[in-house]
Amino acid sequence: MRQTKDTKLIPIGNSQGIRISKPLLQKYGFIGRLVLEETDRGILIRKPDEDNQFSWEETFKAMAQEEEDWRDLEVTLMDGLTNDDA
Repeated sequence: MRQTKDTKLIPIGNSQGIRISKPLLQKYGFIGRLVLEETDRGILIRKPDEDNQFSWEETFKAMAQEEEDWRDLEVTLMDGLTNDDA
């Protein structure tokens, strides 16, 4: 059964958001995270795929397959240190 519900965009900081009723969130099991998927007909809101979350081992394997060269990564980029502090 397909149902539609109208809602309004609401300001959230510098962004816009929508309110989704608690019963509707509970009905579809939305907890914490959800996925916004762009389709030809609009935006689909759905739960994240359970198998879409990699373990650390799977993450390292996926990164290794990309053959990214990390040697030029500035390791102190965000730690607040400068060359003068050393």
